[in-house]
Amino acid sequence: MRRHVTAYGFLSAALVVFAVFSWYPIVRGVVLSFQQVNFVTSPDWVGWENFERLFADPLFGVAWRNTLYFTLLALVLGFGVPFLTAVVLNELRHAKGYFRLLVYLPVMLPPVVTALLWKWFYDPGPGLFNSVLRGLGLPTSQWLDSADTSMISLVLVITWANMGSATLIYLAALQTIPGELYEAADLDGAGIVKKVWHITIPQTKFVILMLLLLQVVATMQIFTEPFIMTGGGPEESTVTVLLLLYRYAFYYNDFGTASALSLILFAVLGVFSFLYLKITKKADA
Repeated sequence: MRRHVTAYGFLSAALVVFAVFSWYPIVRGVVLSFQQVNFVTSPDWVGWENFERLFADPLFGVAWRNTLYFTLLALVLGFGVPFLTAVVLNELRHAKGYFRLLVYLPVMLPPVVTALLWKWFYDPGPGLFNSVLRGLGLPTSQWLDSADTSMISLVLVITWANMGSATLIYLAALQTIPGELYEAADLDGAGIVKKVWHITIPQTKFVILMLLLLQVVATMQIFTEPFIMTGGGPEESTVTVLLLLYRYAFYYNDFGTASALSLILFAVLGVFSFLYLKITKKADA
């Protein structure tokens, strides 16, 4: 009994921190989604009015469409590029540590610094990218200032900034594949594409699926880059769910509707989190 009391005593500090800064805000957010509150006057219970107001807002559909579009683009680029980079790094015979460090360096930059750096890269005037294009005699682009290119421009930033972690995870998974499988493939005359398709991908499918689900959850919560780099523009082409939530809370001072939107996002992400837990539980079994 004394040992258990001591153990719970050491755990109590962490439990209090989680309760105050994690569990209570979640419960409070659920309550706020059914109230009209501005944190100045007493809150009024309004039931489903916040959700009705949210569904009637044209930007609600736009934000979800932009978020899903961003997630799709991020999966095409941000999911495939780290895997291919890991395959290339795994085949290197020299300077492996140097290239691993080079790939991981962007992860160590704060997201705000990354966003401001790339915002200068994308500047249609003196920006780095357009300066290079002009130097090569190629047509320049508006990048963040055009609704046609703004979203893909943000995806490139996210891919560059976050690919280091996924690359190292893939690389660790690749190094667990028995070398005999590749040796047998070489004897059969298999090329690099066939070896990747028939050996590398099947042997790392669990890691690939895990990172896929985690990336979906992460990209659907995109906020920093569109907030700093585009503000949701041009023509609301980069308004995401979290950016709309921020507008409701801090532009319109409508914390009830913002909480309703956060509850909807919580439910959507909960589905992917449930799938993640089911798959990891099956793998552990």
